[in-house]
Amino acid sequence: MKHINGFLATPPLWTQTAFGLSQFEMPSINLSTFIAQPIPSKLRLGHQIEFIFKQLLDHTERYTVLAHNIQILRGKNTIGELDFIVEDRFRESKKIHIELTYKFYILDDTIKEPIHRLIGPNRKDSFFTKMEKTRDKQLPLIFTPEGRSTLSTININPDELEQQTYFLAQLFKPYGKLSTIIEPLNEQCIVGYWIRMEDFNNCDFKRYSFYIALKNEWLHEPHLDRDYIDHKNVLKLIVDKHIDKRAPLLWVKKENNMLEKCFVVWW
Repeated sequence: MKHINGFLATPPLWTQTAFGLSQFEMPSINLSTFIAQPIPSKLRLGHQIEFIFKQLLDHTERYTVLAHNIQILRGKNTIGELDFIVEDRFRESKKIHIELTYKFYILDDTIKEPIHRLIGPNRKDSFFTKMEKTRDKQLPLIFTPEGRSTLSTININPDELEQQTYFLAQLFKPYGKLSTIIEPLNEQCIVGYWIRMEDFNNCDFKRYSFYIALKNEWLHEPHLDRDYIDHKNVLKLIVDKHIDKRAPLLWVKKENNMLEKCFVVWW
């Protein structure tokens, strides 16, 4: 259930409408009657999150999943994929196309424009690029000849679909910064901080203990049911990650078992 709880605890990156994109509103979930299905261990984290989202939608009284992971082909080539098409039973069976996104971004305040400050911890992706791709490529896919043809096979008219995104994110502010401007984005998404190696290797952090979260644990709230190691030993593991230009996500155990999340970046 840690995956489920972590997913449900993650706020949307904005509410209602921004950037020309309407956010899906997740209905309240009664977990007392929810039976989580085992998540296939071989799935990548993004597909695990899709698996979680589908389970939760299936559990709601409001939504019925009509189709998901719909491949759009041009000849033998895949030109895109539609994440979810659901029926809203509370709105006269309105059909909605939902593009699901779950991201981990650091806030780099050295970048001038606030909207461009959200980048991946390894600097390989950014919020702005993903947002534009969703708005300008993924959502319009249903109106292409290939999209229309594919949807017709499942008796769905794209002109009758409402389109939304469900864009969730965990954000990490620079270490030592009290706040950072991310308007119009949701500050409740800030769950931790990021730090460079030279700052991590100082006397303050040498007093703490650490656990390097596995990728499939990134959704989880940090907890004590793991083997934490001291600063000296975690440094060796971080260096190995940095050689491969990967920023590990650490759970930091401080005094009184207070837990924090942070990325130690390599750049």
